[in-house]
Amino acid sequence: MPFFAVHYRYADSTVAGRDEHRPTHRSWLAGLADVGVVRMSGPYADGSGALILVDATDADAVRRTLADDPFAKADLIEAVAVQEWVPVVGPFTT
Repeated sequence: MPFFAVHYRYADSTVAGRDEHRPTHRSWLAGLADVGVVRMSGPYADGSGALILVDATDADAVRRTLADDPFAKADLIEAVAVQEWVPVVGPFTT
């Protein structure tokens, strides 16, 4: 199955909403990690967004999954980029 790098971009105006919804957002991500869909995730250090590494059949499947993100449901993500990623070195190459 391919990997996809998902880049979330946040707006400064959504900080309070993200703070409010962060526990459910992280719980949702953890549930996907438990079943192997999300392989890693985390915010960018500057607070501008986040990176989520997803194991999925195609980009449309990733987008369907992301629609259930509590941040997405609360309209807290300014932009989403989904890019297929081909690892060549490291633990995801096996």
